[in-house]
Amino acid sequence: MRDDHAPTAADDPLPGAMLAGDATAADIELLRKHSSVYVYEAPVRIWHWINAAAIMVLIFTGWFIGSPPPSMQIAEATHQFVFGYIRFAHFAAGWILTVGFLGRIYWAFVGNHHARQLFVLPVWNAHWWKEILFELRWYLFLEKEPKKYVGHNPLAQTAMFFFMTLGLSFMIVTGLALYSEGLGQDSLLHHLFGWVLTLGGNSQIIHSVHHLGMWAIVIFMIIHI
Repeated sequence: MRDDHAPTAADDPLPGAMLAGDATAADIELLRKHSSVYVYEAPVRIWHWINAAAIMVLIFTGWFIGSPPPSMQIAEATHQFVFGYIRFAHFAAGWILTVGFLGRIYWAFVGNHHARQLFVLPVWNAHWWKEILFELRWYLFLEKEPKKYVGHNPLAQTAMFFFMTLGLSFMIVTGLALYSEGLGQDSLLHHLFGWVLTLGGNSQIIHSVHHLGMWAIVIFMIIHI
C-alpha cells in the first residue's frame, strides 16, 4: 500500500521555478490540471484561527497581569474576583495555545509537505537564499514584479519560523515556568520547567522577558496582517 505522506522525489523543492517558495514538481503538475494548489490542510487552518484567538486573549490578559487594573474602584476585594478571572483566562488560553502547538508539530509529520514549512528553514539550499534576497529587493522597491509562491515566500517563512516556531516555544516554556511557581516546588510542572526560573536568576526576570516576548509577537502580528 502506498503511503501518501511518504517523501518522494516529487516532494523535493524545485531548485528554480516561476512558482517558488516550497513549490514541488508535484505542485507544478497539479497546476497543469487545476487552477489552484491545495496548500494548507484543514487541521492547519483550524489551528491557525484557534491559535490567533488564544494569542489575542493572552495579549489582553497578559497586559492586565503586567499592569493590573484598579480593581478596588470596581468593588471591594471580598465582593469581586476581577484579577482572578483575568489570570484564569490567561492560563486557559495558554493551555489551549500549548496543546494546539503540540498538535501542530504532530501535523508537520503526518500532513503534506507544506505543513512542515513552518518548522524547517532550508538554509542549506543556495536557491532559497537567492529567494530571500529577491524578496528583500522587492520590499525595497528594487524589483519591478513580485514572484508567485506556493506556500509562504522564503522571507515570510523565515519570519514565521523565528516569531512563531521559536517565539511560541519561548513563550510556552517561560509561561509554564511562571505557572509552575504558583503550583509549588513539588508539582510536576515545577520539576519540568522550574529550571527556567533558576536559569533566569529569579521569576521577576522571567516575567520581564515573557512580557517582552509578548510585544515581539504583537509586532509580528501587525506585520503578518
